[in-house]
Amino acid sequence: MKALSHLIVRNIKMFFRDKGMFFTSLITPAILLVLYSTFLGNVYEDTFVSMMQGVSIPDKLLRGLTGGQLVSSILSVSCVTVAFCSNFLMVQDKTNGSIDDLKITPVSTSVLSLGYYIASFLSTLIICLFASAICFAYLGVVGWYLAPLDAVMFFVDVLLLVMLGTAVSSVVNFFLSTQGQISAVGAIVSSCYGFVCGAYMPLSQLSDWLRNSAAFLPGTYGTSLLRTHAMSGAIAELGTIGVPEEVLDAIKQTVDCELRFFDIDVSYVFKYAVLGAAVVIFMAVYVAMNIFRKGRRS
Repeated sequence: MKALSHLIVRNIKMFFRDKGMFFTSLITPAILLVLYSTFLGNVYEDTFVSMMQGVSIPDKLLRGLTGGQLVSSILSVSCVTVAFCSNFLMVQDKTNGSIDDLKITPVSTSVLSLGYYIASFLSTLIICLFASAICFAYLGVVGWYLAPLDAVMFFVDVLLLVMLGTAVSSVVNFFLSTQGQISAVGAIVSSCYGFVCGAYMPLSQLSDWLRNSAAFLPGTYGTSLLRTHAMSGAIAELGTIGVPEEVLDAIKQTVDCELRFFDIDVSYVFKYAVLGAAVVIFMAVYVAMNIFRKGRRS
């Protein structure tokens, strides 16, 4: 246990000491927030206004509704992409030979793997919690409509997505061993993940086969949960000013607060079940791969 704790501390320090990797992970959510609010904010606002059937909406409420969609999109992506960045330390140790120095110590390979896993999770969680604080500050400026329970569940969603991102990145990075592979995987994840999880473009705007395919990905349900908790307060406020119930339902479906899996409505509990099951499965795969590698070496 003492060796594990030292490895975790060492890996966290190494990650935060790497200024390029750290600032890239930290600044990315802030940059996305600026880009989203600058280039997509008006588009989202126009979309919501066009759905209101002539009901006048206060500017603060409209900005709060749009802000909820923006911050949920940013964090649903960041929780996974930052996990890949923090987990690249494991690959870098292979590249620069540091892993060989660690292996000659009286520490088992399983402890080394667990040290990388826990350190990656903690590093990612620290950055994503900081990013969440920035997003909450943004909502406080443009329009805060989150109920206390929604705010708490928002952080629960972030925690689950960080766990998912750490588990998936650990499985993928297990097979990487060069700097070029790190760059390639980082570019693919950063550019593609936001689309396949419904963060950059709601799944409701995609074709049927793309929407149904995305429903097999656990990140899709994480995005939906974040969006539900970030926007439910503003959507409820719309109801109090006279927006018809059918319009509110249409908004929820448009922004993926409500998902359909092959024309079957996905329940709130089922989303958490899928997300939790995915975390357990990927963690089990990571453990199995390390056991298999240890057996081959023996």
